[in-house]
Amino acid sequence: MRWWPIRARRFPPPPPPDEMLVTEDRLRRNVEDVLVIRDRQIRGGIVVFRGELMTEPARALDLLIGRFRSLGYTPYLREEAGGVAVQALPLTETAGRSATRPNVILFSVTCVTMLLAGLGYVGAPMFDALRTAPSLALRFFAGVPFAATLLAVLVVHEFGHYFAARYHGASVSLPYFVPAPPPILGYLLFGLPIGVPFGTLGAIILMRSPARDRNSLFDIAAAGPLAGLAVAFPAIVLGLAWSSVVPMPPEGYSGFGDSLLTWGLSYLRFGHIPPGHMLFTHPIVDAAWAGLLVTALNLIPVGQLDGGRIVYALFGRRHRAVGRATVIALLGLGVAAFLWTLRAPGGDIILAIGSSLNWFVWAGLISLLVGLHHSPPLDDLSPLSWGRRAIGIACLILLVLMLPPFLFQVKSS
Repeated sequence: MRWWPIRARRFPPPPPPDEMLVTEDRLRRNVEDVLVIRDRQIRGGIVVFRGELMTEPARALDLLIGRFRSLGYTPYLREEAGGVAVQALPLTETAGRSATRPNVILFSVTCVTMLLAGLGYVGAPMFDALRTAPSLALRFFAGVPFAATLLAVLVVHEFGHYFAARYHGASVSLPYFVPAPPPILGYLLFGLPIGVPFGTLGAIILMRSPARDRNSLFDIAAAGPLAGLAVAFPAIVLGLAWSSVVPMPPEGYSGFGDSLLTWGLSYLRFGHIPPGHMLFTHPIVDAAWAGLLVTALNLIPVGQLDGGRIVYALFGRRHRAVGRATVIALLGLGVAAFLWTLRAPGGDIILAIGSSLNWFVWAGLISLLVGLHHSPPLDDLSPLSWGRRAIGIACLILLVLMLPPFLFQVKSS
C-alpha cells in the first residue's frame, strides 16, 4: 500500500500583534482590487479577508500569488456563507530540491527484494531453467518476469504523478520506493516463509506545494493509477496468454483471489475451468495482479490516497463524508467475507478470519495513519471540468472492478 502525503505544514510562530497589524495592512492593499472586502480577521499568523471577488477565481489567484509571495504568504480562495474568503497563510511551499541519493538507494534495494520475491513464482520456462543454474547469480535472475512486470507498473504509476505535478507547476519529490522482506528471506533466516509476497510496499511521493485548483489536483491524483493501469492491463492479458489450465494436485492449492476484472479476463481466455482443474498462471499474471491490487488500494476514496484526492476534486468539503462511508463499507465487507467463508463448504473459523482480515486491516490503517482529511487546493472555487468528473466516476468504478473480495483463495480437489 502506498501513501502520497502532502508534507505537513510547519508555520513559524506568529509575530507580535503590532507587526501582524502592519502585515495585515500590506496584505489588504494587495487584495482590495481583487476582493470587495467586507470583513477581515487575524488568527495567529493567518490573515483572512471576506467579501466578494471582482474577477474570476483563476485570475484572482494569478494576481495574489505573486503579491503574497513577496510578503511571505500563500493565498487560498475559499467559499463561505454569503461570499468568498481569501486566506493568507505563511508560505506553504518547501523551497529547494532534496538529495536524490535516498531515492536511488531505496529503488536499488527494492529491485533486489522484488527479484527475491519473484523466485517464489514459477511458470516462465526460460527463467525457471535458471533455478538449477550452477551460478548463484544466475539463479537470482529467475525472478525477473515477476519483478520486472510489477516494477514497471509501480514506476509508471509514480512517474504519472510526478510528471502531472510538474506539468501543473506543483513541486513534488521523486518517488521513494519502499522495499519489504520477501518470504524467501524469512525462510532463509528463520525457516518460515514470513514476508511480503511482492517484495515491496509500493512507493511514496511527497508534495512540496499545494495543488493550484481542483482540476490540477485531479490530474495529479488520477495520472498515477491510470498510467499504472495502462501497464498492468496489457501485462495480465499477455500473461494469461502464456498461462494454462492444469489438473489440480491432490492436496489442493492456494493462490491470489480474483477481482471482477481478473475473473472476467480469465473467463474470456479459458472459459469455465472444469472441476478438478486449476489455472496455472505465468509470473507476469501474478505481478500484474499485484499491480492491480496496488492501483485499487490507492483508489480507495479516503484522505491522502489518490482516490481521496479524486473525491476531493469531485465533492470538495464533502470528501470527509465519503471517507467515513468508505471506512464503514470496508468494515462491512470484512464482516461479510467472514460470514461467507464461515458458512461455505469446508469453512472454519481460522479460514474465515484469514479471508476477512485484510478488510479490517485496511480500515484500521486508513483510520489511524491515512486519516479522512485532505488539504484543499489554493483555488477551491473553480469547479472541476465535466470531462474530469466523468473520468473521476470511472476511476471509482475501476476500484470496484479491481479490488478482490478475498486476497487469497484456497481450493481442495
